[in-house]
Amino acid sequence: MRSRGGPAPRGGQDGPGAPPGRPAGRAPARTVARGAAPAPPDADEGAPAVERGPAAPPLLTVTTTTDSAEKARALAQGAVEARLAACAQISAPVTSVYHWQQAIETAEEWQVVFKTTPARYDALEAHLTAAHDYDTPEIIAVPAVRAAAAYADWVRAETTAP
Repeated sequence: MRSRGGPAPRGGQDGPGAPPGRPAGRAPARTVARGAAPAPPDADEGAPAVERGPAAPPLLTVTTTTDSAEKARALAQGAVEARLAACAQISAPVTSVYHWQQAIETAEEWQVVFKTTPARYDALEAHLTAAHDYDTPEIIAVPAVRAAAAYADWVRAETTAP
């Protein structure tokens, strides 16, 4: 039997006020405006959609490696002094295994992780590329899915010219 003005219910799941094909009482899937970040997967399904800003994350972590503690400190210091990153952490040593010029190489390296904003990434990448002594340095940016608001504000403040 067809309901007046709409398609027939599917399997008797439609309830009063529910659009055809959706069980009564079930919230509609959230729609996200173009360019907006989707709600995190743990968001309450029944909660109203929250207006979010542009899809750009509030901050990035950018990683590079180099072959000495001194070079790692110089890369970190230069980026922070130039306000390209709010801070940098140096982890060492790490063992890297990689293909290079038709051979498998193993090297001890120091990893440097920078905290910056999407707006400062291009300048940070250019700085690291120019300051690095590797032919093809690792420079990888990973967006922070979430960050404490105060920390993200601090990163933005520290990467803005005074």
